[in-house]
Amino acid sequence: MKKVGVIIPNYNGKKYLTDCLKSLQKQSYRDMEIILVDNGSSDGSIELVKRDFPNVRIVSLPENTGFANAVNVGIKATNAEYVFLLNNDTICDVGVIEALGTVLDHKPGVFSVQAKMLQVKEPHNIDDAGDYYCALGWAFSPSKDKPQERYSRRACITSACAGAAMYRREVFEKIGYFDEAHFCYLEDVDIGYRARLFGYVNVCEPLAIVYHVGSASSGSRHNAFKVELTAANNLYFIYKNMNILQIIINLPLFVAGVIIKHVFYLRKGLGRAHIKGLSKGFSKIIKNYDKRVTFGARQFAYSILMQFELWINLIKRIV
Repeated sequence: MKKVGVIIPNYNGKKYLTDCLKSLQKQSYRDMEIILVDNGSSDGSIELVKRDFPNVRIVSLPENTGFANAVNVGIKATNAEYVFLLNNDTICDVGVIEALGTVLDHKPGVFSVQAKMLQVKEPHNIDDAGDYYCALGWAFSPSKDKPQERYSRRACITSACAGAAMYRREVFEKIGYFDEAHFCYLEDVDIGYRARLFGYVNVCEPLAIVYHVGSASSGSRHNAFKVELTAANNLYFIYKNMNILQIIINLPLFVAGVIIKHVFYLRKGLGRAHIKGLSKGFSKIIKNYDKRVTFGARQFAYSILMQFELWINLIKRIV
């Protein structure tokens, strides 16, 4: 049994895989296995990996089942103590796995630890150094496009970006796996927030550096596909992870958040996609009504703490 299982979900990412897998080969850490979960690619991804990286284990799915399902398949395919989820359009700096694993080794209350992700084209700028959720009903990364030297200390975050994050595998058995109803987008915020309700924490480790192309599958930072899914998944996220009292307290801010987002997307010509996504969000809630977190005394107590964090994060987001 390897200590770390590296899980790479892939959908037509052939042009990125060589750089990604070569960076893993250069790691000094060797107590790991690499699993590529292919989501029905048609670009020759599997053939490339079989030819150039024979030590990589391939799990082939017949069609594109989405990020959440692909990583779940990968997590369940390994019995490693830790799983390192890695996007196919990333390049790992040497020492990444050791840096992330060391945090989990010494901090038993940590569920996930994210690498500091830098932009491939502008490596002096942050791509993602941890995700937060605020009372407007927004997930956001305050580090996005900021100078990387500003994020040099380990920090607690709402959730880890699953594009380059290591998770304690046994915790999935307690809190559940990535929610496949998300397909992609916000599934990592969902699992991270859910872990917080069970008393775990998530952190970003700046000593672990990963370079990220970004939007390799969707094509751009803002597009109809992404807007629809994020709008739908955000409504579903609120329903799943917040108790009724929280929803009532935050409802005016949630409505304001939706309106602000809609104005933003209208200006980008994506207003219709946003409305369509909100409609799909309500449909997703109805279809998956039974996936709501069960709020026992422990979850309710942690939800109160999370509510204060949502307000604090709102201030961070506005400022």
